[in-house]
Amino acid sequence: MVLKDKQAVVYGGGGVLGGAIARAFAAAGAHVFLAGRSLPKLEAVAADIARTGGHAKVAQVDALDEPATATHAADIAACTGRIDIAVNAIGVDHVQGTPLSALSLADFCLPVDTYIRSHFLIAKAVAPWMTVRGAAILALSTPAGQLLGPGYLGHCVACAGVEALTRHLAGELGERGIRALCIRSHAIPEAATQGSHSREVFSRDCAAQGITLDAMLAAAAHGTPLKRLPTLAQLAQTAVFLASEEAGAMTGAIVNMSCGLVPD
Repeated sequence: MVLKDKQAVVYGGGGVLGGAIARAFAAAGAHVFLAGRSLPKLEAVAADIARTGGHAKVAQVDALDEPATATHAADIAACTGRIDIAVNAIGVDHVQGTPLSALSLADFCLPVDTYIRSHFLIAKAVAPWMTVRGAAILALSTPAGQLLGPGYLGHCVACAGVEALTRHLAGELGERGIRALCIRSHAIPEAATQGSHSREVFSRDCAAQGITLDAMLAAAAHGTPLKRLPTLAQLAQTAVFLASEEAGAMTGAIVNMSCGLVPD
């Protein structure tokens, strides 16, 4: 068990991506703390973990609320003595497919503010309690931050910003032994069909283009050199590896799970 007795907090732990990562962490031996805005979703993931013999606790926390995020991290540390792993897997429904001429400032700013601000607040909250060298702060992004568009201005800037913040955190926190990493994943079909916030985004794009979700995902897969898309299990196991001591020499890295859509 590569994460045996590690203390891991997953923000957005009730979502499709966060839930998959949390289950994988627990299976690898971590004690998991699930944080998010929807208690029923968090409790469902915790129940899954308990059924397989794992350990999980839930807390209703808005990752955009600085005092709440800081208090939650301190509460975890009070119980465990430390935090070893933190993952930002929150999601927010946002506008894509709208050109600059029709995009409002509010719609542009929503993903930028949500993803960058949440990751800043999460890192600020957990870093003081990461006392074991090799502790890891993980983020998620997409290839949009490297692509030319059109139609996803806010999403593009948000992804690029999260990746830039990851690199800076690696430099800022490295002397304390804290690692910062980001997984850049292409669209994950299970997430698009199982109720992730991405389902709403994809559904609007499909409606605008007059195609089905399956057709959109098939086109996305065909556009990669591997002619496929990453799976939920691959994302979760990549997170396990990055959080483990096996990846202890890695920090500041953007791990490319785009199936070759972007080259770096």
